[in-house]
Amino acid sequence: MEYKRAYFQIVKKRMSGERKFIQVITGPRQVGKTTLIRQLCNETDIPFTYVTADDVPNASSVWIEQQWETARIRLNSSERDEFLLIIDEVQKINNWSETVKKLWDTDTFNKINLKVILLGSSGLMLQQGLTESLAGRFELIKIPHWSFREMKECFGINAEQYAWFGGYPGTAPLIDDENRWKEYVRNALIETTISKDILFLTKIGKPALMRQVFELGVMYSSQILSFNKMLGQLQDAGNTTTVSHYLHLLDTAGLLAGISKYYTEKYRQRTSSPKWQVKNTALFSALSNDDFSTVRQNFVKWGQIIESAVGAHLVNKAGEGKYQLFYWRHRNEEVDFVLKKEDKLIGIEVKSGKTKPTKGMETFKKKYQPAKVLLVGTSGLTWQEFLEIEPETLF
Repeated sequence: MEYKRAYFQIVKKRMSGERKFIQVITGPRQVGKTTLIRQLCNETDIPFTYVTADDVPNASSVWIEQQWETARIRLNSSERDEFLLIIDEVQKINNWSETVKKLWDTDTFNKINLKVILLGSSGLMLQQGLTESLAGRFELIKIPHWSFREMKECFGINAEQYAWFGGYPGTAPLIDDENRWKEYVRNALIETTISKDILFLTKIGKPALMRQVFELGVMYSSQILSFNKMLGQLQDAGNTTTVSHYLHLLDTAGLLAGISKYYTEKYRQRTSSPKWQVKNTALFSALSNDDFSTVRQNFVKWGQIIESAVGAHLVNKAGEGKYQLFYWRHRNEEVDFVLKKEDKLIGIEVKSGKTKPTKGMETFKKKYQPAKVLLVGTSGLTWQEFLEIEPETLF
């Protein structure tokens, strides 16, 4: 089975060229980053060393230097003029970026052809190191959650199953035992991501509050809820700045996003109430008291699942930098999703079971003159069809 083949080809191509940049691969847990690299190791003819900070308790920057020096020695002792060093979960090491910068610059000066791939599941910790120390020295490859097309091709999952069980490839064999599936998602994915990728690596003043923000945000997926209103529902309330910061951390960890309202003025976008959006619908379903068969019979609840699935599809692709994603609302008029690329806008309305678009799209079209307006629902493009579309092709 070939995980994320398109991204695999990108990495493989870059490794076959001249040594120019450090390759940094990031993405949520359990989306196939390590599997992708193992496949690369199986196919490449470049000698390599693969190490992971997960295997080393209390690993420090000295550990990176040791691995780097080992790779240099193996390069010198080989008959090849290139060698590949792969370091997984690099963000767990203090001052990793400063150490990598020093070693990379030394090799560049001495013309040592040591190629480097860094992997990490904490986008926040990686991004800090990249922007502060490694500017101009790296290329970033973001691996998103699995799309419906990928899950269908690899595991035979249909659209309804994907909308509920989401896009974690490791959970696919468990969907016939939903209780077991939920336990796995809660413990191995949600709890591990929060404890190891956020709480362990970031100073959090109120860990319990952050977990509440996550759980409440998941419950409101596909809905607009202001930070002030959210504070009223939290037991250990902080302030709006704290909640906004926690949402940012959850976003970079690949769990929960806050979609901003579309304005022509950017400063107003930053202060708008977010539309809460899970990045993988498995997160919603795993925390729900309902099961798949029950929720399918509830029109309202299933409608939220469908809109969340469409939203997750859009927000993950937007996270790759292919377009910007917003929602639009004026009084009682709303457009579910607004895609922006350069000066082009696309309005998308998701209406499960409704036959006519609402007045919100009409008003939005008159005000902003989007390049396209799209209805995803029973009287337009079906949501099942939409999940198989690459959204950037709409432009």
